[in-house]
Amino acid sequence: MLGSRYVPGGGVHNWGSVRRFVSRGGCWYARTVLDVGINDLTGGFKCFRREVLEALDLASVQSEGYAFQVELTYRTLEAGFRVREIPIVFSERRRGESKMSRRIMLEAITMIPRLRMSRKDSL
Repeated sequence: MLGSRYVPGGGVHNWGSVRRFVSRGGCWYARTVLDVGINDLTGGFKCFRREVLEALDLASVQSEGYAFQVELTYRTLEAGFRVREIPIVFSERRRGESKMSRRIMLEAITMIPRLRMSRKDSL
């Protein structure tokens, strides 16, 4: 299960236009390059069944930043499991600061095509 901001009933609250653009753009980029039907690949609210985690080679996960979210969802699909999106409304944090950095953005931009090139089977 994946908590999705970008399915009917989901959304974001108190986000500025730049953050909305970056989030939507990142999801569109990942969905398009990876050719999958998941609307919110960058979301971090996930629940995995034990057998899914046991089937994934977690030691080979290379991503650290937001690309980690994309990589785990993609590997789940690639392993033949189904990913279901349920709507969530995500609010801006009340404390703390974003961990987003140029390094994290660059990792995501480069990791996604590498994931696609490593595709084993048609999803």
